[in-house]
Amino acid sequence: MSKIQEILKAIESGKKKMMKTLVEEALAEGCQPIDILNQGMIQAMSIVGEKFKANEIYVPEMLVAARAMKEGVELLKPHLAGGQTAVLGKFIVGTVEGDLHDIGKNLVAMMVESAGYAVIDLGVDVSAEKFIEAIKANPDCNLVGLSALLTTTMPSLKQSVAAIIEAGLKDQVKIMVGGAPITQEFADQIGADAFAADAASAAAIAKAFVA
Repeated sequence: MSKIQEILKAIESGKKKMMKTLVEEALAEGCQPIDILNQGMIQAMSIVGEKFKANEIYVPEMLVAARAMKEGVELLKPHLAGGQTAVLGKFIVGTVEGDLHDIGKNLVAMMVESAGYAVIDLGVDVSAEKFIEAIKANPDCNLVGLSALLTTTMPSLKQSVAAIIEAGLKDQVKIMVGGAPITQEFADQIGADAFAADAASAAAIAKAFVA
Protein backbone atom coordinates (compact mmCIF):
# COMPACT_ATOMS: atom_id res chain seq x y z
CA MET A 1 0.00 0.00 0.00
CA SER A 2 1.35 3.42 -0.95
CA LYS A 3 1.80 6.15 1.67
CA ILE A 4 -1.05 8.12 0.11
CA GLN A 5 -3.30 5.05 0.46
CA GLU A 6 -2.18 4.71 4.07
CA ILE A 7 -3.17 8.34 4.69
CA LEU A 8 -6.53 7.71 3.03
CA LYS A 9 -7.19 4.66 5.23
CA ALA A 10 -6.03 6.46 8.39
CA ILE A 11 -8.43 9.37 7.78
CA GLU A 12 -11.24 6.99 6.91
CA SER A 13 -10.65 5.28 10.27
CA GLY A 14 -10.31 8.59 12.14
CA LYS A 15 -6.71 7.95 13.24
CA LYS A 16 -5.73 11.55 13.91
CA LYS A 17 -2.58 10.64 15.88
CA MET A 18 -1.09 8.80 12.89
CA MET A 19 -1.29 11.86 10.61
CA LYS A 20 2.00 13.48 11.56
CA THR A 21 4.06 10.34 10.93
CA LEU A 22 2.25 9.40 7.73
CA VAL A 23 2.41 12.87 6.18
CA GLU A 24 6.11 13.21 7.02
CA GLU A 25 6.84 9.74 5.58
CA ALA A 26 4.87 10.48 2.40
CA LEU A 27 6.77 13.74 1.85
CA ALA A 28 10.10 12.03 2.58
CA GLU A 29 9.30 9.40 -0.05
CA GLY A 30 8.77 12.16 -2.62
CA CYS A 31 4.97 12.24 -2.78
CA GLN A 32 3.72 15.59 -4.07
CA PRO A 33 1.82 17.61 -1.44
CA ILE A 34 -1.08 18.28 -3.81
CA ASP A 35 -1.38 14.52 -4.50
CA ILE A 36 -1.41 13.77 -0.77
CA LEU A 37 -4.18 16.34 -0.39
CA ASN A 38 -6.33 15.27 -3.35
CA GLN A 39 -5.72 11.52 -3.63
CA GLY A 40 -5.32 10.86 0.08
CA MET A 41 -7.20 13.35 2.21
CA ILE A 42 -10.02 14.69 0.02
CA GLN A 43 -10.61 11.24 -1.49
CA ALA A 44 -10.86 9.76 2.03
CA MET A 45 -13.58 12.21 3.00
CA SER A 46 -15.47 11.47 -0.22
CA ILE A 47 -15.53 7.80 0.80
CA VAL A 48 -16.58 8.75 4.34
CA GLY A 49 -19.37 10.93 2.93
CA GLU A 50 -20.66 8.10 0.73
CA LYS A 51 -20.64 5.69 3.68
CA PHE A 52 -22.55 8.22 5.77
CA LYS A 53 -25.20 8.66 3.08
CA ALA A 54 -25.54 4.86 2.85
CA ASN A 55 -25.98 4.65 6.65
CA GLU A 56 -22.83 2.53 6.93
CA ILE A 57 -21.38 5.03 9.41
CA TYR A 58 -22.91 7.77 11.56
CA VAL A 59 -22.12 11.31 12.76
CA PRO A 60 -19.49 10.29 15.39
CA GLU A 61 -17.44 8.34 12.82
CA MET A 62 -17.73 11.17 10.32
CA LEU A 63 -16.57 13.66 12.94
CA VAL A 64 -13.44 11.71 13.89
CA ALA A 65 -12.58 11.28 10.20
CA ALA A 66 -13.03 15.02 9.60
CA ARG A 67 -10.78 15.80 12.58
CA ALA A 68 -8.09 13.47 11.26
CA MET A 69 -8.37 15.15 7.87
CA LYS A 70 -8.09 18.59 9.46
CA GLU A 71 -4.94 17.52 11.31
CA GLY A 72 -3.42 16.22 8.07
CA VAL A 73 -4.26 19.38 6.15
CA GLU A 74 -2.63 21.56 8.83
CA LEU A 75 0.56 19.48 8.60
CA LEU A 76 0.51 19.66 4.81
CA LYS A 77 -0.28 23.36 4.52
CA PRO A 78 3.33 24.65 4.73
CA HIS A 79 4.30 22.34 1.85
CA LEU A 80 1.56 23.47 -0.52
CA ALA A 81 2.08 26.40 -2.88
CA GLY A 82 1.54 29.58 -0.90
CA GLY A 83 0.19 27.54 1.99
CA GLN A 84 -3.10 27.25 0.13
CA THR A 85 -5.20 24.13 0.62
CA ALA A 86 -8.42 25.48 -0.89
CA VAL A 87 -8.59 24.16 -4.42
CA LEU A 88 -12.28 24.61 -5.16
CA GLY A 89 -13.17 28.01 -3.75
CA LYS A 90 -14.34 29.78 -0.63
CA PHE A 91 -17.41 28.82 1.41
CA ILE A 92 -19.21 31.19 3.79
CA VAL A 93 -21.52 29.44 6.25
CA GLY A 94 -23.73 30.45 9.16
CA THR A 95 -26.90 29.69 11.10
CA VAL A 96 -29.58 32.29 10.36
CA GLU A 97 -30.77 35.06 12.64
CA GLY A 98 -32.74 33.89 15.66
CA ASP A 99 -31.28 30.37 15.59
CA LEU A 100 -28.48 29.33 17.95
CA HIS A 101 -27.96 25.74 16.77
CA ASP A 102 -24.51 24.98 15.43
CA ILE A 103 -23.77 21.23 15.50
CA GLY A 104 -25.13 20.57 12.00
CA LYS A 105 -23.62 23.77 10.65
CA ASN A 106 -20.21 22.88 12.14
CA LEU A 107 -20.32 19.43 10.57
CA VAL A 108 -21.20 20.94 7.18
CA ALA A 109 -18.28 23.38 7.52
CA MET A 110 -15.86 20.52 8.28
CA MET A 111 -17.11 18.37 5.41
CA VAL A 112 -17.07 21.18 2.84
CA GLU A 113 -13.57 22.13 4.00
CA SER A 114 -12.59 18.48 3.58
CA ALA A 115 -13.90 18.66 0.01
CA GLY A 116 -11.33 21.37 -0.77
CA TYR A 117 -12.91 24.71 0.15
CA ALA A 118 -11.59 27.45 2.40
CA VAL A 119 -14.32 28.02 4.98
CA ILE A 120 -15.43 31.24 6.67
CA ASP A 121 -17.77 30.33 9.53
CA LEU A 122 -19.93 33.27 10.62
CA GLY A 123 -21.34 31.31 13.58
CA VAL A 124 -24.95 31.41 14.77
CA ASP A 125 -27.69 34.06 14.83
CA VAL A 126 -26.31 35.59 11.63
CA SER A 127 -28.31 38.43 10.10
CA ALA A 128 -28.89 38.80 6.36
CA GLU A 129 -26.68 41.90 6.47
CA LYS A 130 -23.77 39.92 7.95
CA PHE A 131 -24.03 37.31 5.19
CA ILE A 132 -24.03 40.06 2.56
CA GLU A 133 -21.09 41.89 4.16
CA ALA A 134 -19.06 38.68 4.29
CA ILE A 135 -19.79 37.82 0.64
CA LYS A 136 -18.84 41.32 -0.50
CA ALA A 137 -15.67 41.25 1.64
CA ASN A 138 -14.63 37.98 -0.04
CA PRO A 139 -14.97 38.40 -3.82
CA ASP A 140 -13.40 34.93 -4.27
CA CYS A 141 -16.26 33.33 -2.33
CA ASN A 142 -18.34 31.18 -4.68
CA LEU A 143 -20.61 29.33 -2.25
CA VAL A 144 -22.67 30.37 0.78
CA GLY A 145 -24.46 28.02 3.16
CA LEU A 146 -27.38 29.02 5.38
CA SER A 147 -28.66 26.76 8.13
CA ALA A 148 -31.98 26.86 10.02
CA LEU A 149 -32.71 24.22 12.65
CA LEU A 150 -36.05 25.57 13.89
CA THR A 151 -39.34 25.91 12.01
CA THR A 152 -39.63 29.35 13.64
CA THR A 153 -36.46 30.52 11.86
CA MET A 154 -37.48 29.35 8.39
CA PRO A 155 -38.81 32.87 7.61
CA SER A 156 -35.39 34.23 8.60
CA LEU A 157 -33.77 31.80 6.15
CA LYS A 158 -36.16 32.92 3.42
CA GLN A 159 -35.42 36.58 4.16
CA SER A 160 -31.66 36.04 4.13
CA VAL A 161 -31.74 34.27 0.75
CA ALA A 162 -33.95 37.03 -0.67
CA ALA A 163 -31.57 39.71 0.66
CA ILE A 164 -28.53 38.02 -0.94
CA ILE A 165 -30.37 37.84 -4.26
CA GLU A 166 -31.58 41.46 -4.00
CA ALA A 167 -28.02 42.58 -3.23
CA GLY A 168 -27.08 41.31 -6.70
CA LEU A 169 -24.74 38.62 -5.41
CA LYS A 170 -26.22 35.64 -7.25
CA ASP A 171 -23.71 36.10 -10.06
CA GLN A 172 -20.92 35.58 -7.52
CA VAL A 173 -22.24 32.85 -5.22
CA LYS A 174 -24.36 29.73 -5.24
CA ILE A 175 -26.72 29.53 -2.24
CA MET A 176 -27.05 26.24 -0.36
CA VAL A 177 -29.57 25.79 2.47
CA GLY A 178 -30.20 23.05 5.02
CA GLY A 179 -31.40 22.13 8.47
CA ALA A 180 -33.90 19.79 10.10
CA PRO A 181 -37.15 21.47 8.90
CA ILE A 182 -35.85 22.43 5.44
CA THR A 183 -36.90 20.51 2.33
CA GLN A 184 -36.01 20.63 -1.35
CA GLU A 185 -39.43 22.14 -2.00
CA PHE A 186 -38.81 24.97 0.47
CA ALA A 187 -35.33 25.56 -0.98
CA ASP A 188 -36.88 25.88 -4.46
CA GLN A 189 -39.58 28.25 -3.18
CA ILE A 190 -37.10 30.69 -1.64
CA GLY A 191 -34.73 30.71 -4.61
CA ALA A 192 -31.81 28.72 -3.20
CA ASP A 193 -29.52 26.91 -5.64
CA ALA A 194 -29.31 23.74 -3.57
CA PHE A 195 -30.70 21.88 -0.58
CA ALA A 196 -28.38 19.69 1.50
CA ALA A 197 -30.08 17.07 3.68
CA ASP A 198 -26.86 16.38 5.61
CA ALA A 199 -23.18 17.29 5.79
CA ALA A 200 -22.07 14.60 3.34
CA SER A 201 -24.59 15.84 0.78
CA ALA A 202 -23.39 19.41 1.34
CA ALA A 203 -19.82 18.38 0.50
CA ALA A 204 -20.95 16.53 -2.64
CA ILE A 205 -23.03 19.52 -3.78
CA ALA A 206 -20.13 21.90 -3.11
CA LYS A 207 -17.85 19.81 -5.32
CA ALA A 208 -20.49 19.47 -8.04
CA PHE A 209 -20.83 23.26 -8.31
CA VAL A 210 -17.24 23.55 -9.53
CA ALA A 211 -17.09 20.33 -11.56
